[in-house]
Amino acid sequence: MAFGGASKSNRTKPVRGVFRPAWFLLILFWCLTSAIVAIFTYGNWTWVTINLWDDLVAEVNLPFFVLGTFLAGFVPTWLYNRILCWRLCRRLAQLEHVIAELRPVVGMGVPLGPDLGTAGPPPMLTAPPRQPPLDPRP
Repeated sequence: MAFGGASKSNRTKPVRGVFRPAWFLLILFWCLTSAIVAIFTYGNWTWVTINLWDDLVAEVNLPFFVLGTFLAGFVPTWLYNRILCWRLCRRLAQLEHVIAELRPVVGMGVPLGPDLGTAGPPPMLTAPPRQPPLDPRP
C-alpha cells in the first residue's frame, strides 16, 4: 500500500478528471485559503459604513463586505465562462453530427479504393515535347 491508503496502480487513475496527486494539492490549497480567510475575518471584524445615496447609510461587517465585492466580480465572470463553454460544446456537437452525416457508409468487406500502399512508385511526369520555334516570316 502506498501513502494515503491507495494502491500503486490506483494512484494515476483519474477521479472526475483530476489525478489523485493533484487532489492533494487542491485540498492543501483550499485549506490554506480557508485558514487565511478565517484569520482575516477574526482580525477585521469591524463595522464599515457605506454611504449609498442621499441619506441612506449601510453598516456592514468588513468580511461580509469583502465577500460581497468578491462575488460581485466573480459571479458574472463565472456565468460568462459557463455560457461560453456551453455554447462551444453545442457547436462542437453540431459539427460532429455534420461530420458523421458526411462520412461515407461502407459495408463490411467492401474495399475502400485502390490500395496506395502496395502500388509501385508514382509515374514520372515527363516534360511536354518541345515545339519548334515559330517562324517570324509570313
